[in-house]
Amino acid sequence: MFDTNGAPSSQVESPEQPSDHSFLTWLQVAAFIYLLLAGVSTIGAGFKWASGGAEGAEKIFAFATNPVVGVILGTLSTALVQSSSTVTSVIVGLVAGGVPVSIAVPMIMGANMGTTITNTIVALGDVKDGKTFNKAFRASTVHDFFNLYSIVIFLPIEAIFHPLERMGGALSNMLVGDFNASMKGINFIGALTKPPAEWIQGRLAGMSDTLGGIVMAAIGIGFIFMSVARLGKVLGAVMRGPAKQIVDKSFAAGPVVGILAGTMITVLVQSSSTTTSLVVPLAAAGVLSLRQVYPFTLGANIGTCITAVLAATAVSGVGAGVAMQIAMVHLLYNVFGVIVFAVVPFLYDLPVRSAEWLGNKTEKHRGWAFGYIGLVFFLLPGSVLAVQAQLDGDETPQESPEFDPAAKMEVEEEMQKSGTVIE
Repeated sequence: MFDTNGAPSSQVESPEQPSDHSFLTWLQVAAFIYLLLAGVSTIGAGFKWASGGAEGAEKIFAFATNPVVGVILGTLSTALVQSSSTVTSVIVGLVAGGVPVSIAVPMIMGANMGTTITNTIVALGDVKDGKTFNKAFRASTVHDFFNLYSIVIFLPIEAIFHPLERMGGALSNMLVGDFNASMKGINFIGALTKPPAEWIQGRLAGMSDTLGGIVMAAIGIGFIFMSVARLGKVLGAVMRGPAKQIVDKSFAAGPVVGILAGTMITVLVQSSSTTTSLVVPLAAAGVLSLRQVYPFTLGANIGTCITAVLAATAVSGVGAGVAMQIAMVHLLYNVFGVIVFAVVPFLYDLPVRSAEWLGNKTEKHRGWAFGYIGLVFFLLPGSVLAVQAQLDGDETPQESPEFDPAAKMEVEEEMQKSGTVIE
């Protein structure tokens, strides 16, 4: 084969093989990914600071008097605190203090939904380009829709028959003992991204908790926007040729491989928010399709639960049995959810079709994106909280068992010792 000038085609430089494939280009990818992860960490720390952290979650959960309210408030508290490990420790303390496990299980379901707001915020970094934003928003919300439909299916079953509560309790009785499989030392992502967040919080220490937290979250969003704006272009340059072929082969092996990959990576980084946030720029750049991203996010759901189970093995004393039961409920809920959606074709396609529909809407009108985030994560849960507070006369329900701070502190201390951070 020869080019138009008669030169052998092997000597013609392909336009898809530019000098971008260099060490400096990959170094840029690493730098922008780090900026993205630092932004995610900063947003989480800011939300947690503004909302009062565990204490804020405790106040929200005081109104969880039935399963429906429990799942909605689980969503709100995790969206505000941005740490399902904090929310889980609060729930464990609540159960140790007398809150029925039947109310705590829906809180766990809601926590699954609330933690997905981070990757949805990451998608906003591509808001200027309609088609790119469509891809990014699809990739971020497919996780949301899976969690939403899982709640719709499993919440009524759990409310009537309590299978997760019973199985979690049975497994807890079998597993609680001297065995300790803590994740101490494995959370290298947290160790890398925590210093910038701590430095920023130190600079804002003179502000009130609410203002400081909001400013900190805004800085984190700025980090994400800066990284996503450049990361998509750089990824588009380097993910060609052999690199693109490797990615395609890895994801072409089928949904099961994608689920396993998402599970293992989330276990290693100990943050489903991190895992799912990383695939959004890849989808926006056209490196991954929505159907490649989807099973990967399902695996992230399972991976974050496994780290919770391992952390629970490090808990001793009053909270040991409850910590393990809640962790097992979380794991069983997500494993069963993935299995049910995987074996029923209509259910498996439902989150994908929903994400495609919403992505198309946001491409035409950006207000759909902001309206979706506000409605699902804040307005609807906040309205339920306000109505419940009004019904209770703006007082904490008298019949609700008191929260046991000693149990919560013990659980948090043991989780910190285990080195586990689950988001």
